Amino acid sequence: MLRTARPRLDAAIFHLPVEKMRDGHYSDTYFNRARDIMRADAYHPRVRMQIFQRSPAVLCGIDEALAILRLCAGRRAADGSWIDGWKKLHVRALFDGDSIAPYETVLTIEGDYPDFAHLETCYLGVLSRRTRIATNARTIVGAANGKEVLFFPARFDHHLVQTGDGYAAFISGAPGVSTDANAEWWGARGMGTVPHGLIAAYNGDTVLATQKFAQHIDPAVNVISLVDFDNDCVGTSVSVARALGDRLWGVRLDTSGTLVDASIVPMMGTFKPTGVNMQLVRNVRTALDAAGFSTVRIVASGGFDAQKIREFEADGVPVDAYAVGSAFFDNTGLYDFTADIVALEQSGSWTECHKVGRPERPNPRLSRVE
Repeated sequence: MLRTARPRLDAAIFHLPVEKMRDGHYSDTYFNRARDIMRADAYHPRVRMQIFQRSPAVLCGIDEALAILRLCAGRRAADGSWIDGWKKLHVRALFDGDSIAPYETVLTIEGDYPDFAHLETCYLGVLSRRTRIATNARTIVGAANGKEVLFFPARFDHHLVQTGDGYAAFISGAPGVSTDANAEWWGARGMGTVPHGLIAAYNGDTVLATQKFAQHIDPAVNVISLVDFDNDCVGTSVSVARALGDRLWGVRLDTSGTLVDASIVPMMGTFKPTGVNMQLVRNVRTALDAAGFSTVRIVASGGFDAQKIREFEADGVPVDAYAVGSAFFDNTGLYDFTADIVALEQSGSWTECHKVGRPERPNPRLSRVE
């Protein structure tokens, strides 16, 4: 039984390099050659392609994969014009954000194989990357126990992946992203804190840099000050709170993993003292509360992943939000997708045809894509 259809992202939103994809510019050469051989042989097998991966995961990239098929399936006519192949395909798919099981079929494509053989590299690539980001994001968000997770890994990868990666985090519960590109597909904007660069530009004066931020940035923007520039998160947090008052939304602790904050030095001996550790957060919280700034929130960042967040939550550390970076990119290869032909249509009926060990796995959760 098919599920009720849900809205999908419009194909135009992805800004695909359509002409290059149609010509196989981004495709593994063997797929292009397979397409060319069948066309040269005037051979047009109608096949059923089945797509899956091998781990429990949060699916993402489906709408992007469908856009690739919608805009790039077909063939070139002798005069160079494009003959659309999408309307002749029968496609069924799950939805972005669906939880999927190992080897569960997430997408099937039925149609003239030469019309879409060249697209396999592209649609598998977007499924693999977006699913990895979405799955990591769901894990990190779950570890945060209801607290906000900020998606801040843009600086660790190529700028062209930001938009899709931000969307993958968004569908998994992390809408706070750092760039406008991250938020483009759902119409939001990036967010951020007072950066170290601005503090350095104001001669290392965190209070002044934060005041200038509050003065010149839209009042609707939350003012979050980085407070580790002088390696004194407690002293800087209180100073910024006194200078900004109610305009200060929060402070962000980002102490390097090779440094020990000034407030930790007298307490060393029973815990790992470097970086943003549990005791440092507690020191900042205690100092802010004692100074009358109990409403100032604490954002923790710097080397956080799902495991570190779980440890902080299990110990009741007073963090209000976690800013996470490269951990969203973990598990490369774990969620790679595979596509297999599993059946051929011959004389009006389907005949099983697949690589040994890769039989068809029908999935009643798939929805027809119109």
